[in-house]
Amino acid sequence: MNNSLRTAISIDFARVRERMIQAQVIARGIRDPKIIAAMRRVPRHLFVPEALRGQAYGDTALPIGEGQTISQPYMVAFLCAALGLHGNERILEVGTGSGYQAAILSHLAARVYSVERIRSLLSRARRILDLIDCRNVLTKLFDGTHGWKEEAPFDAILVTAAAPFVPPPIMEQLKPGGTLVIPIGNQKSQKLIRIRKKNINLVEDLGNCQFVELVGEYGLSKK
Repeated sequence: MNNSLRTAISIDFARVRERMIQAQVIARGIRDPKIIAAMRRVPRHLFVPEALRGQAYGDTALPIGEGQTISQPYMVAFLCAALGLHGNERILEVGTGSGYQAAILSHLAARVYSVERIRSLLSRARRILDLIDCRNVLTKLFDGTHGWKEEAPFDAILVTAAAPFVPPPIMEQLKPGGTLVIPIGNQKSQKLIRIRKKNINLVEDLGNCQFVELVGEYGLSKK
C-alpha cells in the first residue's frame, strides 16, 4: 500500500475537513451543493507535502515546492463557483500545481485538461490524481500560457497564476459563450477577473487576490 494512502487511513481527517468546509467555505457564502460535495470527497491532505499535512485544512495557502503553492481552501471553492459549471463542460486549467484544484474540478465537469510547466510538480500531482481515481483529469507538461491547442476549444478556462494580461492563445481556445477566470496584475497587486466570451466580451472584477506569478511566454516571468 502507498505510504500516503496508509497515512490517510491511519489518521481520520474527515472531521477536520468538515470543519474546514463549514467555517471557511459555507460560512463565506459558497453553498453550491456540488462544490461542497466535491470538497468533502477530495482528501486535500494528500496534495500537500507530508511535513505540512497537519496544516492541510487550515485557512491558508501552503508551499508545495518549486516556489509554488496550493491555494487556500476558500479560494479553490470560490474559483469553482466563479466558473459556474453545470457538469458537462470540458475545462482547461493552466497551472496544475499540487493537483488539488484539478481534483475538485473533476467532480464538477466532464473532463479537465490541466497544464503544468514544472515536471516535478506535475509528476507528483499526477500520482495523487491517479491514487484517488481522478480519471477524467488529463495532464500535460507545457508552457500553460499557450493553453492546450490540440484539445481546444474549451467550455471554461481557469488560470491559477497571475498574468499581466490575458494570454492570446487562452482567449482563442475559449468557446463562444464560455467563461475564463484569471488573476490579472503583478506581484504586488492583482484582481481576479471573469470574462464571458461574447461578441462584446463581458468582463467582471471579482475582487483582489494574491497568486504566484504565471510563468511562460505571456506570463509575468518567462524563466
